Order: sequence, then structure tokens, then C-alpha cells
Amino acid sequence: MAESGVSEDREPEYRYNAALAQKIEEKWQNKWDKEGTFWAANVKGGLTDGKGRNAEGRSPYFVIDMFPYPSGKGLHVGHPLGYIATDVVSRYHRMKGENVLHALGYDAFGLPAEQYAVQTGQHPRITTEQNIANMHRQLHRLGLSLDERRSFATTDMNYVRWTQWIFSRIYDSWYDPEFVRKDGGKGSARPISELVEQLRSGKRAIPGFDCASWDSLTEAQQADVLNDFRLAYISKSPVNWCPGLGTVLANEEVTADGRSERGNYPVFQRELRQWSMRITAYGHRLIEDLDMIDWPEKVRLMQRNWIGESHGASVHFAVPTAAGERDMEVYTTRPDTLFGTTFAVVSPEHPLLADAPDQWEDGVPDSWKGGYATPKEAVHAYRLQAEAKTAKDRVAEEGDKTGVFTGLYAINPITGAKLPIFAADYVLMDYGTGAIMAVPGGDDRDYAFAAKFGLPVIYTVAPTKESGETLADYEGKAAYVSHDGTIINSRVEATHVGGDTLDINGLTVDEGKDRTIAWLEAHGVGKGTVSYRLRDWLFSRQRYWGEPFPIVYDENEVPHLVPDDQLPINLPDVPDYKPRTFDPMDAESNPEAPLSRNPEWVNVTLDLGDGPKKYHRETNTMPNWAGSCWYYMRYIDPKNAQYAVDPEEFQYWLGPDHNATAGKSGGVDLYVGGVEHAVLHLLYARFWHKVLFDLGFVDSPEPFHKLFNQGYIQAYAYTDARGQYVPAAEVEEHADGTFWYDGEQVNREFGKMGKSLKNIVTPDYMYDTYGADTFRVYEMSMGPLDESRPWNTRNVVGAQRFLARLWRNVVDENSGTVTVTDDELDAKTAKLLNNTIADVTVEMENMRPNTAIAKLIVLNNHLTSLKAVPRKAVEPLVLMLSPIAPHVCEELWQRLGHEESLAHAPWPVADKRFVGADSVTAVVQIKGKVRAKLEVSPDISGEDLQAQALAHPKIVELLGGKEPRKVIVKAPKIVSIVL
Repeated sequence: MAESGVSEDREPEYRYNAALAQKIEEKWQNKWDKEGTFWAANVKGGLTDGKGRNAEGRSPYFVIDMFPYPSGKGLHVGHPLGYIATDVVSRYHRMKGENVLHALGYDAFGLPAEQYAVQTGQHPRITTEQNIANMHRQLHRLGLSLDERRSFATTDMNYVRWTQWIFSRIYDSWYDPEFVRKDGGKGSARPISELVEQLRSGKRAIPGFDCASWDSLTEAQQADVLNDFRLAYISKSPVNWCPGLGTVLANEEVTADGRSERGNYPVFQRELRQWSMRITAYGHRLIEDLDMIDWPEKVRLMQRNWIGESHGASVHFAVPTAAGERDMEVYTTRPDTLFGTTFAVVSPEHPLLADAPDQWEDGVPDSWKGGYATPKEAVHAYRLQAEAKTAKDRVAEEGDKTGVFTGLYAINPITGAKLPIFAADYVLMDYGTGAIMAVPGGDDRDYAFAAKFGLPVIYTVAPTKESGETLADYEGKAAYVSHDGTIINSRVEATHVGGDTLDINGLTVDEGKDRTIAWLEAHGVGKGTVSYRLRDWLFSRQRYWGEPFPIVYDENEVPHLVPDDQLPINLPDVPDYKPRTFDPMDAESNPEAPLSRNPEWVNVTLDLGDGPKKYHRETNTMPNWAGSCWYYMRYIDPKNAQYAVDPEEFQYWLGPDHNATAGKSGGVDLYVGGVEHAVLHLLYARFWHKVLFDLGFVDSPEPFHKLFNQGYIQAYAYTDARGQYVPAAEVEEHADGTFWYDGEQVNREFGKMGKSLKNIVTPDYMYDTYGADTFRVYEMSMGPLDESRPWNTRNVVGAQRFLARLWRNVVDENSGTVTVTDDELDAKTAKLLNNTIADVTVEMENMRPNTAIAKLIVLNNHLTSLKAVPRKAVEPLVLMLSPIAPHVCEELWQRLGHEESLAHAPWPVADKRFVGADSVTAVVQIKGKVRAKLEVSPDISGEDLQAQALAHPKIVELLGGKEPRKVIVKAPKIVSIVL
């Protein structure tokens, strides 16, 4: 039967469908752009709101997404989830009267563009700009309320200039652990000039030149001294070399499997000269300040574990060699076990091995020699073998432990015992000091190593009587690794250093640690130390597509900063973009960065303040993390040529207490992005921000006050009998629960979207088939934002029906006239409306759009049941839905007679007289067990009750992304779900 008397073969002219939706969406997107509807107003200057006003005392609210990389593949429907969420929040806060800054830029120095350049010869900038244009088009059609004036890419030269400027400030700084910061804490980045003054005046001894004056040192010597203090410094140490990508990687870019995070290529250890950032100096602050920010506990825990703060002692062992006595420094969390140390192990890359003897001593067991004629030959060959392994393979718990005796011995500073030093690949040079003191009586790995090489085992801790165990349960069988016990075998009449008696027998482990540390410090052979699992941040890349370093070298290889007024340093043209790889087994082979192939750019004559001189540039580039460390600040004033960020604007948008929600940490009010960045971008950005805070360039100690991790949209994929993927959109589900494609049964699996899985759904398809608002409503209604959920295009029709029903509640589909009345609300409608306003406000405050939508659907369905829809009910409904479905709501708002955009209309306020009115408790059952309860209106329809039940967070979690087989509803009290 035809609706409203319209012929079935003719679509009503004003029916809300995909075609009408697209017309409405294009209309309002153009209008928003033209009128500057979403422009955020700065305190001063030309960045005003759409009415030409500056901030004028309005409360700021700063919300952003994590910097997206513009992929050449474009977006699929999983990507916009976070963007829609931040847009909903932005629109809601604008309606609360706040000055909302919502912007989006592009993290454009990405490796994929460079790899494409290597393959095709096309300049990465061309590829990147094409990808940005496509991504911007897709996101613009989504109707995001962005201030487009503030958008930029990290590849823009005025942005590169300030990234290089920040590097220069970090390079020109050191960390003074004694300096008292303005927030009262101890330890701060300070200008390197302050350190030079301390070294020149004698206030601080010159490391390695104790008897020399600062001015008597050569420029190269001074540079070497300062390099050991700078926050950005040149290091020569083992790095993660990835031949597949032609570059080195930071530890955070290497997976637990010892492969590259991007591309899954094997990663090897290789010693290279690189730029590093001294992030370890901030280890404690990076942990401590997690308590002042509103982040998910799982992310804070990930950062704490990655930083890995531990308390122990640094111990110095004397190592006699033919060239003189060397020092072997070891960090241990258990200095009390020095009495049980029977050998030492160093990394195959340890510099001590340069002094390996030319021949074996008499009596060295053959099992220690590894079949080699001399110690030098043994350590050289073993090192080459170790470098061919991945880091994961080297530290794997399972498998046989390999090692070779180095011919060297370390002297225990307490007992005087002569400890053989082995090289073993499970010790990594970039972890700790690259050397360990082995206590086989208290460590499983040391015990296994000792058993293999016939080394002695001394137990220094015995179980307590209360444990029910004795040491006999372990002797000759295993190490006793428990911290709980009593110290034994730990007394010496005359210590090797000092000659005094040291006795820690009978103490607890903690008491023994404290007494041993006190002895080490008193005798100058060690000290209590805090250590970190976190390594300094490797900051060089042998790639073309990245920010050039603002560094040049003179004829003596002394590095110099390029003056700020000569920035930016632009990327030159090069003949090709492929990094020259090297043989990790060949110590003489080194990589060549692409920038080195433009000698005119590399070799320059510059005046750095002392006349024109010849220099050569640094040919490595910065990692793409550099640009993403500080972009949130540049959104504030992206065209500013005087400051990276204007201090007054920073204080307004990001300073401490700039917003009641921000607290003393300051920073972005809401930051939305994936949890996969917990120990990469988020850690790096916090580090850069703290350096800038210490130096006085910014006024808050943290960059992001509130962090929200969105879940992921996953999708079904289908494989045929051969295991080949078939187009998911063409698969049919039969009544018996089986799936069929082209007449053959196929298997269903669940996971990511991807072209290879043939299950991608693009935003463009959604716009064309349903409209952007339907797409937005569906994504926001699928479940809690922080949980992953399955995509099912067939379910999108529910969101479309909701919007169509709302449209019909206001507009006649045939004439286009508005049909609402100015009647007063009846009691039932008034109760439902005001309870909905109260409930939806709570849901929006807590970023729960899915439950907000469920409640709005109930209100809309109620209005549909009325003979005439009252304006006083439908207008608040339109306003509450507008952050989620902005285009159709703007259109309805205009048709309801309002000339101004609803983007800044006040959020509805509930009349308390009607809030908390009549309700009943409905139970939601799965397999007969009550899993959730809902407070609903006694008059709720079965359809509305089902919608609320399926939107309940606990039910969403229990369903785990699966569609229920059947839902039985007995309104208003029972919903039974059959899986």
C-alpha cells in the first residue's frame, strides 16, 4: 500500500533518502565554509571567529585527533570513527557556549611515500600532496567542524622551519639534575651556555680533563665534552639496522619479534654514528607526571612499564689488561648479591673486548674457547655471529645460551675474586651498561649459563622457615630467585678495596642492598643508581623524506648549529631516493643517506658568526616523529613567523587551568587516538613538551590532559574452498547460518578491513548510498567508543530509518512544508522530553553517543505516535541530535524558522520538574541470565526497548561484535537475547 496516497512508482519529492541527504550535506558544508561557522577565535590577531571577534573572555576548549598520515589507499569506514567522535564532542561544547578549537593537519613525512619514490622515481612530495588532497576530500564530505585555516602538513616549509628550531633548542640544552624548576620539582633542561660557564669557572669538573682549564681545550675537545651532556647528541653505539627499509629504527619502532613495526622486516644490531635524544634524563618525570593527567590506566601502565624505572647500584669492576687496568661498569638491582658473583658477561659489542688477549692462558677449559685459537679471534667471530641475529632471538628465554670466554677477568671489588668475563649475545649493548655481573645462585639464566660452562654457583639468599622450603631444595638443581629470604654466604674479613670487614649475613634483601650500596659509595667503587628500561631516542634516519638537521660540520668534524635566521633548511633534489644499504657482517661497510648524493647541497660556505667558512651538512634526516611531537601547538597560530607558539595564545589554549577540566597539567582538553601510540608518539611528545617547558617556551608541563583511545571497526571477510578471499559485499547469508558466494559455500572470518581481504567499505560508498549523516549515526551507535565493533553495511539502514522518521516528524514528504504545531506539551511528552535532555546531556559529557542515540530514538518514536508533533519537543530533539547528524539537523532547524546556524545554539536544559518521573526497571537476559537493567518509561515501545538494550555497554561487551540470532521483547520489562 502506498504511503500518504503517493503512487508507488513515484518517489515523494521531499523524502529523506541518499539523494536528498547529499544535497543537504553539500549545501551546509558550503555554507559553513563560507561563513566560518567553526572558526576558533584567538586572544588577538587575525584568527577570529566567523563574526570577526577574538576570544573576548570565552572559555576555551581544545579537542584534536592524533595526527593522521595521508595514505595513498584513502580511507575506509574504520578510519573516521575517531574523527566523528571528536566532531561530536566539538559540536556539543560549542553549544555549551565554549570557544572550541578543532583542527586537523597531516603527518606527511611518512615512509610509504618514500618507498613509492624508490620504486617509481616520483618525488615524495607529489605523492604526499595527492594523498592529502584525497583525504581532505573524504573528510570534508563527512561534515567535520574543523577550523580549516589552521590546517597544515609537517612538510610545509614554515612548519619545517620551526621543527628545526625546536631541535636547535634541544641540541643547545643539557639536563641539570640539581636545578629547581618553577613547579618546585628538581631537575630541568638548561641552556648549554650555563654548563659552559660552570666548566669554565671550575664550578664543575671537566670530565676527562680534570687538570685542564676549559679555554685550554681545543674546539673539538670542548665539543666532545659537551656532547656527553647535550639533550640532542651524537652517539656511536649499536643501533637497530633494518636492511628492508634501508634505515635505522628506534627501539620503539621494533616489535617484540625483532622486526620493523612498519613492513615487518628483520632488524639487526649494528654500530653506527647517529643522532640521539637524551629522553632517559626525563625518565622519572615521565613516570611521575602520569599522575596529573586524565589518561586510560592501561596507557599509563604501558608507559610506566616501557620506561621501566628500577633502583639499584652502579658497580665498578677493575679489569687488568695488557694495555693497563680498565673499568667495567655494571648496573644491578641486587648489589647484595656481589658475594655470589662468580663470572661476568658482556655484550659482544662491548668496547672492553678491544683489549682481549692475543693468546689463551694455561688451564682455560676448551668449552670456554668456542673452538677458536685466540681470545681475539673468538670475540671477533662471536660478534659477527651476534650481529646477524635479531634482538628478540638474542634475548629469547628458550633455547641454548651461547657465549665465549674473552680471556679477560674482572676483580670483585668486595671479595677480590677473579671473575672470568664471557661475551654472550643475550646481553645487549644498548641495555644498561652492556655488562652484567652473573649470580647463578639467584638468577635462572645465569644458572643455566654456569651449568653449561662449569662455573661455580654460590647461593646468597636462603628461604625463610615460614616458606616451608630449604636451600637443599635448590642446591645443584636451580637458582633461588625469590626476593623473600635471609642473606647467607655474604661476609668477608678484609674487603678487596678498603680492607675492612663487610658482613650482611642474616639481613633481609632490602637491608643487604642498603648496606652494600653504602659500602660501595664509601669506597668509591659504586653508588646507588636509578636505571631505566627506556633507552635514549635514536633520532637519525638514513632517508630522504624527512626534515634535514640544522647542523653542519667543520673540517675537524665539529658540529655547529645553523643560525635560526638561516632556517628552514630545505630538502634538495637528489638523483634517486634509495638508501644505499650495507653488509651487516662487514665492519667496513656503511650506509649512504640519499642526501649525500647532492654535493652542491652538502658542501656549503656559511658565515656562522666568525666569517665565511666551508662546512658540510648532516645528511641523515629526522624521523617522522619529529613533526608529530609538537603539531598540537602549531594549530594555535599556524602562520606565526615570530614564534613556534605565541606565549599568550598558548596560555589561553593550553596553559595550566586554562579550562576547568584541564587541571594543573594544562594541555589539550581532549586528545583522541589509537592505543598503539602509547610508547611512540605519546612518549616522544611528552618529552619534547617538557624540554620546552623547562626552557620557558611553554607554560604547562604536559601536552595532553585527557586522552581517549577509540576502539576499532573490524569487518567480516570470506574465503572460498581454495582459501582465496571473495568480495564480502556479494556474500549472502542463508537461513541456516551458512554463507554463500556465487553458488558456493564460503567460510567467514573476523578481523581488519583490507584490500587483500576484499572487505573494504569506503566512506565514499557510504556518502553515495546513504549520506554522511546516516554514516555518522551508524558509526556512533555501533557501541561504546572505546571498544572495537564489527561493521555490517546491512545494519546501516536502521540509522537511515531513524533520520527519515525524524525528517517526517517535521517536513511533509510531498509538499516540503513544515508540519509541527505550537501546541503545549502533554504530561507524558513533557516527562519523556526532559528526562531525555537530562540523560543525553550526561551521555554526551561522558562520550557515550551510542546510548545518547538510543534515547533520542525513543523520543523520536514517541513524537511519531502523536497526531501532531509539537515544536517544543522536536526542536530540542533536533538540537541534541545535531552534534551527531549535523547536516539534516541544520536543515530542519532552518525549516523550523531559525535564521542562525544551530552550531552555536544553546544546548537544551531540562526542566527539573519533569526529570526523574515515572519509570520501570527492564531486565536484559542472555541465556536466561540477567545481564543488565534499564530504567525506562512504562509506555516504552518494544522497538525502543530493544534499541536501548542492545546499546547497553555490558550487552555490547557480551555480544562481542556478533549479531544476536533473535531478540524477544516484552515491553516494558523484559528483553531476552538469543545468541
